[in-house]
Amino acid sequence: MRRTLFTAVGVLMILGACKNNGQVSGTGPITTGDDCIVETGAGKIMGYNDAGIYTFKGVPYAKADRFMPPTDPAPWEGVRKTQVYGPQARQGQNMNWGGQPSDYDFGFQFKNEKSSEDCQRLNIWTPGLDDRKRPVFVWFHGGGYSSGSAIFLPAQEGTALARKGDIVVVTVNHRLNILGYLDLTALGGKYAESVNLGQQDLVKALEWVRDHIEAFGGDPGCVTIGGQSGGGGKTSTLMAMPSAKGLFHRAIVQSGSTLRQQEPAQSRALGLAVVEELGLKPGPDVDLDTFSYEELVAAGNRASRRLGRGGFSPVVDGKYLVQHPFDPVAAECSAEVPMLIGSNLNEFCYTNDIPLSMDQVRAALLPRLGEEKFEAFLRDFESVYPGQAPKELVNTDFRTRANVIRQATAKHALGGADAYVYLFAWKSAVNDGALAACHGMELPFMFNNVASQREMTGGTEEAYRMADKVSSAWIAFIKTGNPNCKELPAWEPFNPDENPTMVLDNTPELKKNHDAVMLKYW
Repeated sequence: MRRTLFTAVGVLMILGACKNNGQVSGTGPITTGDDCIVETGAGKIMGYNDAGIYTFKGVPYAKADRFMPPTDPAPWEGVRKTQVYGPQARQGQNMNWGGQPSDYDFGFQFKNEKSSEDCQRLNIWTPGLDDRKRPVFVWFHGGGYSSGSAIFLPAQEGTALARKGDIVVVTVNHRLNILGYLDLTALGGKYAESVNLGQQDLVKALEWVRDHIEAFGGDPGCVTIGGQSGGGGKTSTLMAMPSAKGLFHRAIVQSGSTLRQQEPAQSRALGLAVVEELGLKPGPDVDLDTFSYEELVAAGNRASRRLGRGGFSPVVDGKYLVQHPFDPVAAECSAEVPMLIGSNLNEFCYTNDIPLSMDQVRAALLPRLGEEKFEAFLRDFESVYPGQAPKELVNTDFRTRANVIRQATAKHALGGADAYVYLFAWKSAVNDGALAACHGMELPFMFNNVASQREMTGGTEEAYRMADKVSSAWIAFIKTGNPNCKELPAWEPFNPDENPTMVLDNTPELKKNHDAVMLKYW
């Protein structure tokens, strides 16, 4: 039996479905019923049909006791409704850049969500529950390894991309920060496998996709993983995890090219220090189940300060992560996985709304570059980006861009599948251009979600046209491992001699070695 929850006015539904490549939501009927029920290994789930896109939210893909590796989710009887998002991982304050409301917060519209240690949930958007075997795109959220969630940004909702590309979109929550990346293996005992737990969750999610995605109209033999910022780091790291081999077939890294991770001596020392800060003697009999999350975080902060360390992140433990992902060489286990790798023109340089003078630019760069190198920097920048305002000298990113080139170079050296490199250069005009082409600006474009994040993009016709170009390239890569599409000029695979880069702007252009002279400064 089908139940209709909402039906739009017929004429508006028809017009809205055609507008902006299907980006507008709420323009068709939402229904539930027997045709929205799917059998999984743990039991039946019921989603809903959103104007032709079957949607399932908060689907359990695993369960795990605290600091334990993930296992299959607990089974249930009857039909479990999966129509609302599941909890995000335990974390501190949700994303807030700078502590005060800012242009960045306005543009990104971060969501506040319920959190839980029981957070292993995924969300699915699919055009059909049939046997079509559509390509699958599995998305890992940003926020480093400490914060964020599958839906902490409106752009990460998968309806528009699934509809436009006729693909299955999956987004994943997993353990973060001290619960996801504390290394307790030095204790032995029950914590002998307590390392890289957040990454182990992601592997478990990919195993769930392999085992169940056919029931959602997806092809387990055509899975693309991808992520932005910390999600790009997680994707980079999965490329060097043998347990993930064969679970994905293409990879997209957006502003998160990660070459190296922690060494085990460092991570194990931090794990022991956390235990000591909790007032326990390290050993195989340690039990951390009785401590609150807040007590664990406080102990982690004290231990990090004592050892002069930062936060928690993956480690080359030798079993789950067998080497640094791309330094000194890329991992052979992912040699045949094509990659799409890129960054944004401005990244973390949020100074577009500050009228920096050349004196201010000099004061900002001299301590790092020195007088002689600073003068060379000025000359080289002018050769790459002539006629720019002084503020662009500090507002243009080369650090993240340099890691993109290093990652693509290591990938190329394997001699396996190709890598394709992009630079997202489209600048938002919102709030007098304060965001420019900042970190994350590409998200509503590749997800085809300008309509959902207009505070960021401005919602202009120019923005919608840009989204059509960028999402078409991502869809082409998800389907074939090659981003070439009719909306863009010919896109050549990366090679380190010519450094071909697709510059994504209103008029996309493939450029070769256009900024190589600047990368030497990083």
